[in-house]
Amino acid sequence: MRTVQDHLAAVLAAAAPVSPLDVVLHDATGCILAADVVAPVDVPAVAVAARDGYAVAAHDTYAAGAHGLDLPVAHDLHAGSPAGLRHVGGTAVRIASGAPLPLGADAVVPVEETDRGQARVALQRVATAGQHVRVAGADVRAGETVLTAGTRLGARQIALAASMGRGRLPVHPRPRVVLLSVGTELIEPTSAARPGTVFEADGHALEAAVRDAGATPVRVGVVPDERAALREALEDQLVRADLVVLTGGLSELAHDTVKDVLAPLGTVRLDQVAMTPGLRHGFGTVGAHGLDVTDPGARTVPLFALQGHPVAAQVSFEVFVRPALRAMAGHAELFRPSVAAVATEGWVSPPGLRQFVPASVLGSPDEGYRATPIGDPSAPSTTALAHANALAVVGEGDLAVHPGSVLHCLVLEG
Repeated sequence: MRTVQDHLAAVLAAAAPVSPLDVVLHDATGCILAADVVAPVDVPAVAVAARDGYAVAAHDTYAAGAHGLDLPVAHDLHAGSPAGLRHVGGTAVRIASGAPLPLGADAVVPVEETDRGQARVALQRVATAGQHVRVAGADVRAGETVLTAGTRLGARQIALAASMGRGRLPVHPRPRVVLLSVGTELIEPTSAARPGTVFEADGHALEAAVRDAGATPVRVGVVPDERAALREALEDQLVRADLVVLTGGLSELAHDTVKDVLAPLGTVRLDQVAMTPGLRHGFGTVGAHGLDVTDPGARTVPLFALQGHPVAAQVSFEVFVRPALRAMAGHAELFRPSVAAVATEGWVSPPGLRQFVPASVLGSPDEGYRATPIGDPSAPSTTALAHANALAVVGEGDLAVHPGSVLHCLVLEG
């Protein structure tokens, strides 16, 4: 039997970051920057007004002291006006925020500190050189590294790139995850139930989980328990996949198809992993352009085979697949946050297996956290998992949890 640590190590060893791409800013949002971004120009390129008001030479206002001063208004400048207008001493220029400062002016008097005059303007107080002016390069200096590789690109980083004229950025794109649910008995939730059928939940749940992990799901749907059908579905989908997740068909009975199709492919192996739920797992790599990976230059795709029970599939996703997707997307932080919480009640844990129990974790860093199992810890249900905000983790060597025991808890949501 394989330990959780060994299985996770094998998974992460195969989860190399997706090859970088230059993408437009719209597609870069949420991705991880693959290379440093160096500013090609100063931002702003020239000194600009930081407030609506009047551009002046500060020394022209000194003579008035506290008595105010009238200055003729020589010109109007708006955002987008060309730079290079020369300031005439003893005058003011009406200027909009973001407009280039006239050459020779060194201050902006806010409009609310004036009488808002158009031909002449009365200033309420003397100006100070540099007031309400954004000098050239105030935000960014040309040649400065403004974003480093490994940065997650959100609104603030996109704004910085756009302000420098960068319309594209090199990123690790979101991994494309193909989801296949194996089972002749499976039907879509929109179908009418018939005797012997089961509503397909894994694909829908994992589609949401993949998207939450920052990857792009491609849900193929249900594949029947037929070797030819499963192999054909894999061959069709691998060309578009960065990672494949199969659910179902992992029973060790002779008529199940997954082990027969996967066993001879690439490095895929089927193991018992010392955890519950989710004891049986398949993992390895297959060729992206055909399942054979004997060609050393062929692109390979990690493939997970998870148990069909929805709780087992989702727990296995959290423990193994989500960290792999985060690694492939270039994230430095691969794992969910965790907290230490005190168990409010006890339960029995199976020997030799790491147990993941849906739980409600409440508390705060100051007062500490409390963990309460939801449902029966020995048989977690989809209902229990749906109402949990964490997975309480019980070690392989622990045969029981007692009230007051401190548990490591994997936080599923804020």
